[in-house]
Amino acid sequence: MMQVGTGSSALEAEVDEVRAELAELADPRILAVNAKRGDDHAVNLTALRAIAKHRGKRPDLARELWATGASAEKLVAILVSKPAQHGPDELDAMLREAGTPKVHDWLVSNLVMKSRHREQLRLAWLADADPVVASAGWALTSDRVVKKPEGIDQPALLDVIEAEMPGAPERLQWAMNTCLAQIGITNPALRERARGIGERLGVLRDYPTPPNCTSPFAPTWIDEMVARADGR
Repeated sequence: MMQVGTGSSALEAEVDEVRAELAELADPRILAVNAKRGDDHAVNLTALRAIAKHRGKRPDLARELWATGASAEKLVAILVSKPAQHGPDELDAMLREAGTPKVHDWLVSNLVMKSRHREQLRLAWLADADPVVASAGWALTSDRVVKKPEGIDQPALLDVIEAEMPGAPERLQWAMNTCLAQIGITNPALRERARGIGERLGVLRDYPTPPNCTSPFAPTWIDEMVARADGR
């Protein structure tokens, strides 16, 4: 669990102030939209970011906000945190406490991916029995495939994806599919194999995609991103 600060009166007052600002911005229409994705915060994220930006980087405030257990407060906590302030055990605990998809995603992208512990956590989470935790391991793996592929056994990743993605729970399946697409996009030598796996498995083939957005179906995603890179 994220360690809670000493709770000085000034810090407690600031926590109350942030919570009051979030409560004032709460909009039931936003909550209804977010609930369809499994989220329970009712605040526009642009407005929420403004609250965090006003405070700057505040590890003390971050710990107190996280300790409230509320999703909007956790999102602000992530934004005012510093990646270096968290050890691997604390980040692991925070991931398991995240609760909602948005908190989970922001924690991974804003803190874990910028942490010196990211590789240790990537390997641990990939092997975790909890599919939501494992999905974070796959997200970190996709990031490494794109940014630092050296030392990653991508053919072995494709073996696991081919065997396990069809029966994986939704969050884990989505993360594995992202990794499949990123391998196909960034590795020309494995592109046709990645496309073939996507075609055979058909995961997200019929996912509703708005106009002018890229389909998450891996073969389509791969083809579109490669074409953009080639200037086609």
